Order: sequence, then structure tokens, then C-alpha cells
Amino acid sequence: MSRQSLPLNAIHAFLVVARHLNLTRAADELCLTQGAVSRKIGALESWLGFALFDRHARGLHLTPRGAALLPQLKQGYELMQNAAEQALDAGGALRLRAPTCAMRWLLPKLVQLEQQHPDLHVSLTTTLSHNQQLENFDAAILYGAPSAGAHLLFEERITPVMAESLLRSAGPLQISDLAGFTFLHPSEDDRDWRRWLQAQEVTLPMRRNQHFSTMDLATGAAIEGFGVTVADVTLVESDLAARRLVAPFAASVATGAVYSLISRMEKETPPHLATLVAWLCQTV
Repeated sequence: MSRQSLPLNAIHAFLVVARHLNLTRAADELCLTQGAVSRKIGALESWLGFALFDRHARGLHLTPRGAALLPQLKQGYELMQNAAEQALDAGGALRLRAPTCAMRWLLPKLVQLEQQHPDLHVSLTTTLSHNQQLENFDAAILYGAPSAGAHLLFEERITPVMAESLLRSAGPLQISDLAGFTFLHPSEDDRDWRRWLQAQEVTLPMRRNQHFSTMDLATGAAIEGFGVTVADVTLVESDLAARRLVAPFAASVATGAVYSLISRMEKETPPHLATLVAWLCQTV
């Protein structure tokens, strides 16, 4: 006759009772009645064929065989618990940090990724800083100078962009015509506009100016028709395709900055991390 299966839920009860050596405290931890805990211990003792505890008026004591069995059952239970936690982590979200300036490029990519991989989820955290450390993240997008060991996503190239309504009202533009618009700056200074104008060998007065803390905010203001900004051609690719923005001039200028991706290099990387890295790198 086949033996009944090992009562695994009773093992947990045994470990708790062995830790407290008190049925009342063990029952409180297990959210069971004392009677229910006693029945679980009895079921395990019945399966083993020997007693685990000696019951005394002043409490419980492990029997010699119960004390000998305790370390092995505790180790086995911890192994099962660790395996379950790892499986739970495997289904968890990938933690990605990205600068806010990359959102216009990144968000459509993440939507497409999760549509094609329903079991993959990315928990996105945005930041205004450009910290090159992963900290508590699985991957991070960096903006700035090229970084050794990072995956290059794209180099920053800027060009003027504006709402189509502004272009229609102004007619065909010459670079000199920009002086009649409000200059939207993606930083607290005018270095980006100066860089592009210098590359065209043009000097213009900037009479009306608005400064923003990120390129994304300046781009949003341009879409609303607030003025003309310089934006990275890759970041505004979808806006140009949808005609939310137009680029009146063909010339773009490399700033020397790049967008790159770093990821965890440990042996036990989260499942799907390689998929995320490959997706972001291949869709540039």
C-alpha cells in the first residue's frame, strides 16, 4: 500500500511550535486555534511514526528525535521558501531609470515592447539627474558623454522645430526669420541655440526667450505653438512623423552628448532583462 503524502503544511506548524515551544504563541503566529495546531503536529507525528514533542505542565520540549529532525526540516522549508520567492521575483517588473528628456523616445518603445511580450513589465522611474550608477535599478538610460561599457542608443543631434501652424503663418523660412519668433531654450542658458546657429555661421538677435529645465518641456511648448526650440532629431521623430512638429531646416548639429543604456552585470540578472536591452538597442 502506498504511503500518504508528507503533510507539508504540518511542517510549517512544527517549525513554528519548535521555535516558541508554546502552543498559544505558535497558534497566534499561525492565525489558528491551539486545537488546529495540535492536530497538524499530530498528523506529522503520525506520518513519521514517532513523537516530536514531550508535553509537560510547564510547556513543550522537543524529543531527541524531534530535535535531530528540526535542522533538516528547517533547511528544507527555507529552500522551498527561497525557490518560491525567486519565482515571484522572476515574474516581477524590470526596474528602469531614465532621464525625463528621453521620454518622447522611450515611452512608445516600452508600449510596443509590452505589447509583444505580455509577460514582461517595466517599472519606469524618471529623473532629472544623470547619475551613472544603477543603484536599485536593473537598467538605466544615461545622457551625457559616452560611457565605457554602456550600450550606445543614439547620439544627440539638434535642429530647430516648431508647430506647423507657426510655419504656415510665416511662410517659407530663412534662418534670419527666426529672429521674429520666441526662442524656446531646453536649458537655463542659450548654449543649444548658439551651437546650432554657429554651425550655420549665422548670428541672430534673440529678443524673446523662454527657458525650460528639460528638452522635453521645451518641445511640448513648441508643439503648443509657443515658439521655436531646438530638439534632438531622434527624440522628436514621432512628433515630426505625426506633424505635431515640423523641422524647417535640414541641418542638424551633433552636440557631443549621447543617450546610452547600462544594465546589471551580475550572474543572476532578472528574467527578460536581456530582452529589454536588445529591444531598446535594436529599435534605434
